[in-house]
Amino acid sequence: MIKNYLRVVFRNLAKNKAFSFINIVGLAVGMAACLLIMQYVSFELSYDKFNTNSARLYRINEDRYTGGKLSTQWAAGASAAGQAFKEAFPDDIEAYVKMLGYGQQLVSKSNINLVDKNVYLVTPAFFKMFSYPLLQGNPNTVLTEPSSVVLSESIANKLFHGANAMGQIITIFNKPIKVTGVMKDMPNNSHLKLNVLVSYATRNVLDPVPATYERDKFWFTDGFLTYVLLKPGVDPKALQAKFVPIADRGLVDQPNEKAIYTLQPVNDIHLYSNRKKEAGPNGDSKSVYLLLGIAIFVIVIAWINYINLATARGPARAKEVGVRKTLGSGKSQLIAQFMFEAIVLNSLAMLLAVFIIAACLPAFAAISGIDIGFTIFIRPAFWLSVVGICLVGSAFSGFYPAIVLSNYRPVEILKGKFSNSKDGVILRKGLVVFQFAASIFLLIGALTVYKQISFMQSQKLGVNIDQTVVIRSPLIQVDSMRREARVFKESALALPTVKSVTISSDVPGAEVNNNMGALRMVGQSKNANVQARVMRIDMDFLKNYGIKIIAGRGYSPDHPGDNDALVVSRTASQLFGFNKPEDMIGKQMLFDDKPQTIIGITEDFHQRSLRDKYDAIIFDYDPWAQGNVSVKIHTNNVAQSIASLKAKWAERYPGDSFDFYFRMITLMSNTKPINALALCLAPLLS
Repeated sequence: MIKNYLRVVFRNLAKNKAFSFINIVGLAVGMAACLLIMQYVSFELSYDKFNTNSARLYRINEDRYTGGKLSTQWAAGASAAGQAFKEAFPDDIEAYVKMLGYGQQLVSKSNINLVDKNVYLVTPAFFKMFSYPLLQGNPNTVLTEPSSVVLSESIANKLFHGANAMGQIITIFNKPIKVTGVMKDMPNNSHLKLNVLVSYATRNVLDPVPATYERDKFWFTDGFLTYVLLKPGVDPKALQAKFVPIADRGLVDQPNEKAIYTLQPVNDIHLYSNRKKEAGPNGDSKSVYLLLGIAIFVIVIAWINYINLATARGPARAKEVGVRKTLGSGKSQLIAQFMFEAIVLNSLAMLLAVFIIAACLPAFAAISGIDIGFTIFIRPAFWLSVVGICLVGSAFSGFYPAIVLSNYRPVEILKGKFSNSKDGVILRKGLVVFQFAASIFLLIGALTVYKQISFMQSQKLGVNIDQTVVIRSPLIQVDSMRREARVFKESALALPTVKSVTISSDVPGAEVNNNMGALRMVGQSKNANVQARVMRIDMDFLKNYGIKIIAGRGYSPDHPGDNDALVVSRTASQLFGFNKPEDMIGKQMLFDDKPQTIIGITEDFHQRSLRDKYDAIIFDYDPWAQGNVSVKIHTNNVAQSIASLKAKWAERYPGDSFDFYFRMITLMSNTKPINALALCLAPLLS
């Protein structure tokens, strides 16, 4: 019987080549799109679930309030939090780990120099809490000693070319550091993506302080990622409520400040966290579930298209049904035949879909940022999805046409009196209406995304980032970093392809690293203390980036006293209680425990993205500024401009990597290209 069914199916396919091609290709494209999107969604939802204790792992987040208003939402909170909570609640917290980011660092061995963009100091419990396998080293001791480091497998191979790294001395922070462990590269679905973990005890080597200076018990110094492993059965909501009185005691000397500490499941960080000082860029749950909905829409539309095409051919197959019934075929046999035909067509479509997926993997990786490679074809979950979609598709797309076609009455068909039932016509029309409605809905979504992108691109950022090349701060130490920075600036300005040069601690388009507290106007009490972002800049920064002065003036060489003056943003002036910017000019602020005069107020600008609120920013002039070098260039010969800058850089910082990029505000923020692409393709796939 199966053999006969196959013969009939392939005979019909050969007889109706155009119909078969449209049906199979339409299903295949829909299946391929659905499967690819599902792979992305599955990947995004899998973040950090590889940890053995993932259900008990939490990060301590901090919400900092100033004057009763939320000022900063920290992913990396106070230094004291982890230890204080562990000591206070030993029956609830099994272990904690504290991490302090040191940003981009040069990692060297002999003549091999590697730049790692995310070096952290980490306390000893890290490998006991997280499931990052160590290839070499004892998880209990690898991070206990000062000046010790755990490297990822890829970094170790680059430094030692496959030789044993254990016990070897490398250079980080321009200091000798001993390799005490090698770990497997962290998986792509980890919110922590680190290659260099230095022992936290090394902090006293890098920045020694007297033993009486208990900086690890500070509640007003933020920037420390803290994770806790709760004991089985502990209620995180009940536990975080106990944090309040401990945090209040820690800030008793800061009456205008309050910090609320909450526990966020590590599994939720990637999709549900967008705080200051995240360990890395995170995703967005709304985008992921939007994509999941699009994937379902696409495959359902493809199945409905199959149903409409199959039932539209009903009159052409009516005589076949009439003859079969006349020769004794029962209704159940006809249903089985048409269901079998649906299974074969869906299987052929799925086979083609697999080839489409294989061909699209490089493009998919470029769009989604996830390089799943051909390993997708050895994953059981992928093939379960293939079988599931094929079976569900066969049942969904085959059942209705099978029922409709098997219900034809042979006597009327053979007499030429074939007609469709009223209910069948209404249902088919309903399916067509649904198909077009879904397509229009997705098309509206695509147009909305297009309009949103156009709107973002047309918005004024409040800062001029055009034709700006940013060179990251040098990592190799020379005799005088400050002098060399100024000499490089002067030599770069002499190049005919360069318009202007400025040096600053931070640049527009990235998070401001320095968040300073205990700020207030001279004459006010501690009850008026607030926090603001602080950027160290040279004389030309505001002009170079086109940041508008709305009151007072900017820094000028005509005013030698500007070393003790500040320029603040409009939002910062409002933070200090000045509704009119001009009212703040000439007033003095207690800044870093020193009175400094406010000489100018800038218009607000988008520091990170259009999605974020304006930051309260204080610009602090430093005549010997170091950090990022922003160079505005003529665009008629970009390659020559970059080559000339690189040559000048090598003169001032021999052996240092010339690490540059073109400045861009992250306009799309959490909207990834795959979201827009899926919305644009969905109507076409229907």
